[in-house]
Amino acid sequence: MSAPITTPEPELLRADHAPALLAFEEANRAYFAASVPDRGDAYFRDFDTRHRALLAEQATGACFFHVLVDDDGAILGRVNLVDVADGSAELGYRVAEKAAGQGLATRAVRQIRDLARTAYGLTELRAATTLDNPGSRAVLTRVGFVPTGDVRLDGRPGTSYVLTL
Repeated sequence: MSAPITTPEPELLRADHAPALLAFEEANRAYFAASVPDRGDAYFRDFDTRHRALLAEQATGACFFHVLVDDDGAILGRVNLVDVADGSAELGYRVAEKAAGQGLATRAVRQIRDLARTAYGLTELRAATTLDNPGSRAVLTRVGFVPTGDVRLDGRPGTSYVLTL
């Protein structure tokens, strides 16, 4: 078993993160697709254009995209706040397979929860995950999210959550 991975501080997504972010997504594509819908070939083919669009969207304050970068410059995870409006945002996150099961997601989501309240002035976070993703459900529960109902995510049964900040 490898040594536990420490949680790097979340960094707002920047243009220079593009190569490491693409490597992260490519290396973990099959791993992510086992629990969340695959991003599709177009995501990888058009990555540079998409990355620039995310940065432009972030500049408007409608979204806050965060990456967790290790000491070697590799991305271990990402935690995003999207659809920011009226004091609320949707939380989404993913962690590299090599970092899974070591508490990285829980610590990172807690860090973003705190940033959402203090730096971004949000009062509520929403999230959703599929029923067949127990790790994600556990992270949300540990951080204080409470289930609010049943949802379908790309045709799969899931649960929606909310957290009042």
